[in-house]
Amino acid sequence: MCGRLSQYRGIHDFVETLSLPESWRNNVGDQPLGRYNVAPTTPVAVLRMDEAGPRADLVRWGWRPHWASDRAAPINARVEKVAHGPFFRSIWPNRAITPIDGWYEWVNEGGPKKQPYYIRRRDGRPALCASIGQFTGGEHDGFVIITADAQGGMVDVHDRRPVVLSPELAYEWIGAEMPSEHAEQLVLNLGEPADAFEWYRVNTAVGNVRNQGAELIEPAQ
Repeated sequence: MCGRLSQYRGIHDFVETLSLPESWRNNVGDQPLGRYNVAPTTPVAVLRMDEAGPRADLVRWGWRPHWASDRAAPINARVEKVAHGPFFRSIWPNRAITPIDGWYEWVNEGGPKKQPYYIRRRDGRPALCASIGQFTGGEHDGFVIITADAQGGMVDVHDRRPVVLSPELAYEWIGAEMPSEHAEQLVLNLGEPADAFEWYRVNTAVGNVRNQGAELIEPAQ
């Protein structure tokens, strides 16, 4: 996952996809997010649970522990290591869902510039990405998206992909009662398969993070 995504629907659309049965706190707003080219280190809408129930917040994309100040904050965490490695140990219990409309990857096809591709669910629904983070309300808050090996034809676009969960599993993922071992097996084995997605070339304008707009996710001519 190369580190660019889209999140243009409204938070109510994402919550509806997740099928949250309880009342939830909306700290994001009611208008469509309208972001077609979201870069790391910027605020992204995430859905999670706390002691008062489900909530939606804007959280910085990227996180590192306090002792790793000598490196850039990662934006992704490999599913094979996230539950046991020391880097993410402190935030592994803090599970969230990052609902996105799609994400971009860049492929070297022999041209002067790498060719961007847009990847999204075939059924048109948001992709519910398994995530973890620090959500204390402080300046060091942030989150990472959990990634796994790509599968099928998606390997031709990139070797990694976000772990996208079904609505039922996404709701289970953020539930407070799920044991750590079960959470690990869920993201290791139950992510949506490659054939749930489609991907296609898009305009190279997406390479400039200042560019926004629905034209960025249209198939390239």
